[in-house]
Amino acid sequence: MALDKQTIAGLAEHLESCELQARDTTKITDDHPGMDWDDAYAIQDEILRRKLARGARVVGLKAGLTSHAKMKQMGVDTPVFGFLVDSFCVPEGAEVKIKELIHPKVEPEIAFVLKHALRGPGCHIGAVLAATDFVLAGIEVIDSRYRDFKFDLKSVVADNTSAVRFVVGGRAMRPDQVDLRTLGVVMEKNGQIVSIGAGAAVLGHPAAAVAALANHLGKRGQEIPVGSVILSGGVTEAVSVEAGDHVCLRIQHLGSVSLRFV
Repeated sequence: MALDKQTIAGLAEHLESCELQARDTTKITDDHPGMDWDDAYAIQDEILRRKLARGARVVGLKAGLTSHAKMKQMGVDTPVFGFLVDSFCVPEGAEVKIKELIHPKVEPEIAFVLKHALRGPGCHIGAVLAATDFVLAGIEVIDSRYRDFKFDLKSVVADNTSAVRFVVGGRAMRPDQVDLRTLGVVMEKNGQIVSIGAGAAVLGHPAAAVAALANHLGKRGQEIPVGSVILSGGVTEAVSVEAGDHVCLRIQHLGSVSLRFV
């Protein structure tokens, strides 16, 4: 690690304050160009510690950067990961207040809910499917705290991979009931189709993202707990939203889920 504990704590406080106050900032590597991946995840961990100290509860985890093409473009060989707390979770059809966000975007996701804990190293797609209770349709609202959504990967990991809100719903299906690779995904904004994709856009198989998460945590002596909701990564590019927008996601066999922005 390149940063000391005091610097990590200060950056965590700064980034979380930006989230809670809905204000942007320049990326933190501008002032700390030498920070490494361990520093980035340490800052994220400190943000989580701050939330837990105020009574928040972890309800799940998320993967980002789950497109092979995007990973190659960014020069990395694994996705990035973040946490989900109860305050991020909103009900199906809920109204999300734009004033609480900076520059939100939405991503269509295939969400996994586990019946068994998962731990790496050596976790693979088969282990993920065996440990999965059911899958759901999900919409993640991402809202980078960085000005104009401009950041590098270490900065975005420190910022908990832009996590801010999510909803899961639709029809719960066991993983042996569907082919997650070929599930058709259609996202609409105000009744107009804005993105189309299939499950295979996520690392060739959405369960591969969950396996990568388990292996990442395994290196840190951690696991994915039973009952966790895991957002496996955006199936398509993120779409910007503003007040008045209604977003509806439909996933083949998994039904639909929606959000309204006010």
